[in-house]
Amino acid sequence: MATASVSPTISSLFLSPSKLSLPTRFRFRFRVRASSAMATKVVPAVIVGGGRVGRALQDMGCGDDLLVKRGEPVPLDFAGPILVCTRNDDLDAVLESTPKSRWSVNGMLEPWFQSKGLGDADQVLAYFAVSKLGEPPIDGKTDTNPEGLTAAYGRWASAVAARLHAGGLSCQVLDKESFQKQMLEKLIWIAAFMLVGARHPGATVGVVEKEYRSEVSSLIEELASAAAVEKGIVFDEGMEDRLCAYSRAVSHFPTAAKEFKWRNGWFYSLSQKAVAEGKPDPCPLHTEWLKELKIV
Repeated sequence: MATASVSPTISSLFLSPSKLSLPTRFRFRFRVRASSAMATKVVPAVIVGGGRVGRALQDMGCGDDLLVKRGEPVPLDFAGPILVCTRNDDLDAVLESTPKSRWSVNGMLEPWFQSKGLGDADQVLAYFAVSKLGEPPIDGKTDTNPEGLTAAYGRWASAVAARLHAGGLSCQVLDKESFQKQMLEKLIWIAAFMLVGARHPGATVGVVEKEYRSEVSSLIEELASAAAVEKGIVFDEGMEDRLCAYSRAVSHFPTAAKEFKWRNGWFYSLSQKAVAEGKPDPCPLHTEWLKELKIV
């Protein structure tokens, strides 16, 4: 699970009894009524990370989860999934503390998964956010997607969806291809809105959507084109409208160009590769603004 203080993105890991599955990190906290969790069967889980997200997911359970704090080992004899609620930069340490017999595996985590031999990892894409500790989560239900945008993929996807439903949040279970497209779309959202916002200090994502729509639209189009070519996929029509609708749903969130490796860094790597091969930069506007802000 992965993102900012309460960033609408996540980086999570699902670690299963037989394999390690790394969920995308969730940055949110949920206040869940006990009756809600009890009404829905929630599979007990090991939750790594005792911060806002970890405690939130624990609140959504039925009281039989095991919370593992920073630096503590992940148990070998727990049958359910392992939900990793840490920053992406902490994933290496989490992996090292997890027994290899349990391996199975919001930002771009694909390169990290591949480098660890976890190419077919279970993942969660969180389209919801929490403004402050203890506040209820804002679900990613928008005027273009009233069913919600949060999605899960893999062996433990249904278990995670049930947990989120118990917390009053939406979550779809998708196949790998559908999930990958949504994951890339969310990456485009965080990369585009945070970068445009950074060019206008103090702008929230709502301000970016309302006052700098032409800038963010141009960047969305550019990043989507580059991602589609790189991955050989075709995005569904209406991406700009979906991403702008989500920005209106979480309009109060601040913007900042950070966690470069996990967000804008993937697009910049496409630019570097193309230039090294003597080809045009597929993301010239993105590169220009990164340099303008002295990020690269």
